Amino acid sequence: MTERPLIGLSCGTSYPDPARTLFLGKSLDYGEQRLSAALARAGALPVLLPVLPDSSQLAALVDRVDALVLSGGSDVAPGLYDEEPLHPAWAGDPARDAYERVLLDAALARGKPVLGVCRGVQLLNAALGGSLYQDIAHQVPGSLVHRDPERYDDNEHTVRLCKKSWLAELYADREILVNSVHHQAIKVIAPGLRACAWAPDGVVEAACDPAREVYGVQWHPEWLDPASPHAARRAPGDPIFAAFLARVHARAAR
Repeated sequence: MTERPLIGLSCGTSYPDPARTLFLGKSLDYGEQRLSAALARAGALPVLLPVLPDSSQLAALVDRVDALVLSGGSDVAPGLYDEEPLHPAWAGDPARDAYERVLLDAALARGKPVLGVCRGVQLLNAALGGSLYQDIAHQVPGSLVHRDPERYDDNEHTVRLCKKSWLAELYADREILVNSVHHQAIKVIAPGLRACAWAPDGVVEAACDPAREVYGVQWHPEWLDPASPHAARRAPGDPIFAAFLARVHARAAR
């Protein structure tokens, strides 16, 4: 491994849309710039892993990187955890699920650290045998507003950290303030994973399996950077990426 570890980021897909005249009729892979910037600040060289039809080529890409970050984006399809969509709008993105499953399986088979962000922690949980709430507002009585389309990342709530967890090591307070832009969440946690943070309504906000170097948060720490207008009130996100990179370095040193 080089001094700056190479971190592979899963990408989202912009599917053909008649309203999009640029690259008309074509699918585009994309990444969110602030996630790449956060990893670079932590000392990594982030690289976007493209969608490829050959799963062996995706696995070969994972061979080249030191760790994997599963990024945020579209819903996880209920079929991944053996359910049918409760509403057409919650059908998710099966193609992205399949692509990220290959990346995740390859990373786990090679013992490479994995970090899931928002959709990423949901994908982790579903792929490892857990299930999700397809829509928090409809399935969790008395839930908070976890997603407000008009406020988007201005929406926020507190998160309670498990006392003995990787997150508690990063923050002085047991309760931190974070952004919230998700409408799905962990329902039944996957075997091997354990919940390590919760919203006030009981929704799981982070999970981990330190033995396999697997970590995930439901919020977007990359948007909690020093330049954020909320930086003075919310918990900074950079410590999460720094801690993940520390684990990547520790693995390489074994």
